[in-house]
This record gives sequence, C-alpha cells and structure tokens, in this order.
Amino acid sequence: MIITVNNKKYERLPIKTHLIDQSDEMVNVVEKYVSSLFKDGDILFISEKAVSVTQGRSFFVDEIKPSFMANFISKFVTRSPYGIGLGMPETMEMAIRECGLPKILLASAIGGFTKKVLRRSGDFYRIAGPKARSIDGPTSGTIPPLNKCVVLGPKDPDVVASLIEEALQIPCIIVDINDLGQDILGFSNRKLKEDRKLFEKLLSDNPLGQGHEQTPLGLIRKI
Repeated sequence: MIITVNNKKYERLPIKTHLIDQSDEMVNVVEKYVSSLFKDGDILFISEKAVSVTQGRSFFVDEIKPSFMANFISKFVTRSPYGIGLGMPETMEMAIRECGLPKILLASAIGGFTKKVLRRSGDFYRIAGPKARSIDGPTSGTIPPLNKCVVLGPKDPDVVASLIEEALQIPCIIVDINDLGQDILGFSNRKLKEDRKLFEKLLSDNPLGQGHEQTPLGLIRKI
C-alpha cells in the first residue's frame, strides 16, 4: 500500500496477528510480529482497539445495562453509515461512564442546537472529546467476538506507545482510524507528536483491517 504525501512516497505494511485478547501484552505482540520486519526509519502504528482489548476495555453488549439517560440521549445521536458510534444505549452508557454525564449532556445540547439551527453535524463528538469518539460499537465487519462488544478507547496510549519504544526501540503511534476521520491517540516520543498531521494524511485511507484481515498493526516506511 503506497501513498504519496507532500511529494514523498510512503509504504504502509499491514501486519497480520493472532486474535489479540486480554491475555496478551502489547509489547510481546509487537516483539513477536514486528521485530523481524522492522527497519530503521520505520514507524509502527497500532489500532487503538487492539490496545484496548489487551487492557480489558471490551465489554459484551448484553452485559451492559444502559441507564435512563443513556437510553434517552442515544436517540438523538445520528448513526453514521460506517458504524453505530454512540447511537445505541449501550455505547452511550459507556460514554457516560468514561466522560461523565455533565460533559455528555453539554455535548448533546450544543450538538443538537448546531445541527438543528446551523445544519452542522459532528459537534457532539467534537465536544464530547476523544474518549467518546474512540468508543466502538458492535459491527458486522469486526472479527468475532468483538463484533458483539463495545470497545472503549485505550487507557494511557502515550504510556503504552512509550513502553513499546523503550523495550524494542521501535517508534510507535496508536491510532483510531475509520472512514469518518483520523485520531492519533498515542505517541512514543515527542518528535512523532510533532508529525501528527503527516500521520493523519498517511493513514487517511484506513490501511488496517479489523475483520477477516486481522491486521491491527502496521509499519510506515518511507520509500
């Protein structure tokens, strides 16, 4: 997968793994699948969902009991063509737990106003913040059993990325990439953080696969 950004060519190399679960340590996963492929100058990118799963931050939908407010607010969140987002009571319940009810209510009020009056969408997620945006609901395109789970964003993504670089000398970013946009959630060092916009462009076509492709890791390589 080759892409040209700022007149420079880069290759993105998706890496297939086993089905990652809570018993895995991300450093060990990277060592197993990436170390032999890594070349100087490469940047590792990891799906936020893979990191979250190792942290025990995935929950089966039928185990989540939505509150009254989660049921009520979720009715006003638009479901995108690419995923449920917070448009179902179970994902909204987890957003309330992650972000706090006051912030979700504020995002709902402002998002509802700007959508109705200004005909502008997306303000709910912008105000609710990255914790809310990175919550993934169950989708048919996700590999089982995660296709029946709500997955929260990773905890301390900068720390996770830094641990990988310290242990394996592999620079690393943790990403939340989908058809609606790109969020770079974690950086293993300050220099990578300065290149945030570059990484967003490099990964804009979402080269990782969460379904049968089973490629939650990838390498960015300048060519």
